[in-house]
Amino acid sequence: MDAHRRRHRADGRPRRGGLQQHKLVSLWGIGELRPITASNDWLTIGAGATFTDIRQNAVIAKELPLLARAASWTGAIANQNRGTLGGNIVNASPAADSPPALLVYEAEIELVSAQGTRRMPYREFHLGYIRTALQPQELVMAVHLPRGRRLPVEYLRKVGTRNAMAISKVALAGVGAMQSGGVQTVRIAAASLCETPARLPATEAALLGQALTSGRIQAACKVLLQEVKPIDDIRSTASYRAQIAANLLEEFLEQMAASGQETRP
Repeated sequence: MDAHRRRHRADGRPRRGGLQQHKLVSLWGIGELRPITASNDWLTIGAGATFTDIRQNAVIAKELPLLARAASWTGAIANQNRGTLGGNIVNASPAADSPPALLVYEAEIELVSAQGTRRMPYREFHLGYIRTALQPQELVMAVHLPRGRRLPVEYLRKVGTRNAMAISKVALAGVGAMQSGGVQTVRIAAASLCETPARLPATEAALLGQALTSGRIQAACKVLLQEVKPIDDIRSTASYRAQIAANLLEEFLEQMAASGQETRP
């Protein structure tokens, strides 16, 4: 096997895990990337914050519990002590643990380079399979999450060989609120169902303003199955992923229907 075949897949894309650069720079010692800070409107998590930092932060545990939960099952304790939120995002795996929570919490991402900084909705950051909006010489500086917008129902499930220390076969996050018997607000995001971590806008649109009857829930599951594009790989099959995703959506919507919680106009 020649060097090119060792480094690349049959379709020409580089294999994950293969280091093509011979000079690497560690960002571990850059203190500006590590803090977790709170203002009146935003919680800012530095890209260098570890999953242990996230899991142990009291504000995140109270206001962003889905992110705290995702941090708790990202690898083993040793991985959580060293692995960072920025690394999880920039690695751009469709199966990453933190993105579904970040997506339903409507996170924004801050990018920095010698030319300055820019900020964008996180849902626009992933452009395709392992492709991101990062420009050459640009780094992720921080993730910003809005405060004071928590919804009554929050949901996050990961299906894998194990809950932690395993890459997800499927993961689904959802937040929502009911009003006057119908869905007032809903946001749904998934991992391992598309070529990127993704919000599911078609599924969300099929639910807004609707009463969550059994028939409506099943209709939303059909929309989800049309919207996602799971694949067969070493961890699972596309058909299994699709069926589990529909089951998770059904579970989330049943929780919404049973919540009895409404937001004021």
